[in-house]
Amino acid sequence: MQDQIKSIITASIQTKQSILADDKLLSSIHQACDVIVKALKDQKKLLFCGNGGSAADAQHLAAEFTGRFYLERKALPAEALHANTSYLTAVANDYGYNHVYSRLVDGIGHAGDILIALSTSGNSENIIQAIETAKEKDMLTIGFTGESGGKMKDLCDILINIPSKETPRIQESHIMVGHIICQLTESQLMD
Repeated sequence: MQDQIKSIITASIQTKQSILADDKLLSSIHQACDVIVKALKDQKKLLFCGNGGSAADAQHLAAEFTGRFYLERKALPAEALHANTSYLTAVANDYGYNHVYSRLVDGIGHAGDILIALSTSGNSENIIQAIETAKEKDMLTIGFTGESGGKMKDLCDILINIPSKETPRIQESHIMVGHIICQLTESQLMD
C-alpha cells in the first residue's frame, strides 16, 4: 500500500514538473493572469463553469476571488455558474443539461467579462455551448483542460491544457494553476 501511495504522489509531481518545463503552457498561465487583471480593473466579472470535480474546482476558484487569497482586499466579481441549484435543475429539466451554462452566460455575461471553463476532457457539451455563447457576447474565454485540449482547444482564447491524460492529475494541477492565477492577480491588483 505504501508503494502505491508513493507512486500516486510521484505521478502528481511528474505532472507538475511537466508543467514547469513547458514554456508555452507557462506563457498561457501568464497571459490568463494579465487578461484577468485587465478585466477586473475594467469592472468586468469572472464566470466559472465545470462538471463534477471540475464544478467543485470552479466554485473553489470563484470563492478565492470573491473572498480573498492572501491579501486583505475588496471582493472581486466572480461566480460559479452551477451554484444556484434551482436554476440548474429547472434549465436541465426544461431545456436539457447541455444548456445549463450557455443560458446563464447569455443572461448575465457581458462583453469584456471572462468565462473560465474547466473540463478535463475538453469535450463536455455543456461547457462547449457556454464557450460558444460567451464568444457571441464578446467575452474572453479561458479553458482549463487535459493534455489534448479536446474540442475546447480550438474554441478558447487561452488554453491551459495540463500535460496528463489522468483526471485526478489534471484536476490537482487545475487547482495549482488556479491558485497561481489568484495569487498573481491579487498581487497585481494591490500594486
